[in-house]
Amino acid sequence: MRSLITGVGGFAGQHLASWLLGRDEAVSGIARSGVRWHVNDVADAARFELLRADLADNAALTRAVEAAAPDRVYHLAAQSSVAESFKDPIGFLHNNAASLVNLLDAVRSVAPRARVLVVSSSEVYGRATGEAPIDEHAELRPENPYAVSKAANDLFAYQYHAAYGLDVVRVRPFTHIGAGQSDRFAVSSFARQIAEIESGLRAPAMEVGNLDAMRDFTDVRDIVRAYELAVLKGESGAVYNIGRGAAVAIGGLLAMMLNRSHVTIEVRVDPNRLRQVDAPLQVCDARRFRDRTHWEASIPLDETLDDILGYWRARIAAL
Repeated sequence: MRSLITGVGGFAGQHLASWLLGRDEAVSGIARSGVRWHVNDVADAARFELLRADLADNAALTRAVEAAAPDRVYHLAAQSSVAESFKDPIGFLHNNAASLVNLLDAVRSVAPRARVLVVSSSEVYGRATGEAPIDEHAELRPENPYAVSKAANDLFAYQYHAAYGLDVVRVRPFTHIGAGQSDRFAVSSFARQIAEIESGLRAPAMEVGNLDAMRDFTDVRDIVRAYELAVLKGESGAVYNIGRGAAVAIGGLLAMMLNRSHVTIEVRVDPNRLRQVDAPLQVCDARRFRDRTHWEASIPLDETLDDILGYWRARIAAL
């Protein structure tokens, strides 16, 4: 089997490539520019090929898909910062929606039998008042421009299935974390700041945002394993939530990380890190996906936090 991953240079994209290579797949990945690898077994793998293409360039993307000749396509590429999306809502919508439409058109043109996984986001549900845990029947209530762009992708994916018979499966993953994630995201930011404080590069005080929000955290390695199962076993045209099914307050998770630190650290709330709109609670109801695939999150949160801190400690030590 041949798999193609868009956004292969990103956080989840690298973990997915590593997982699929470990499953003896031939993997091609599309990236717009050079990749800084945090999953080191991908770049030099004999069965991995990196293709350069801008997903906004329909002709270049079509050539890349044709070169990859995929049986399976995993669409992970997206601009993903909620904070940045408020600064450029039109840019986020255009980039994320146009990239998907170009990809679906390319698949229709040169790989019409490929199965396509389109990765949406739990952000499309917003606060989903009165609907915790959240299942796939919950109304879409996107509350930031990034979430609007992912809702648009979700709907475009279904439209291409309904109108053109494209073999598309959609997933809505809840919050996932792990080694290699950008420090634009809360947990990775906590880990980087702790590592910098331990190394004497920062005063013993860290800046945080809203610590009261409760999120359903899953290790990215469990998430990418779910992506493969969605491709293997998902119903064409269907949508599936993916998540552990238990919420943890971000403040509680921060306390777990601080307990792993070698020094005493003061915590300060930075108003600039607070979202304009922030759902107080998101819990995933993944029963539809579990019933279809028998997937369960298997990596304990403690192990994930150890890995994230270890990643940032190694990066800071190498500076």
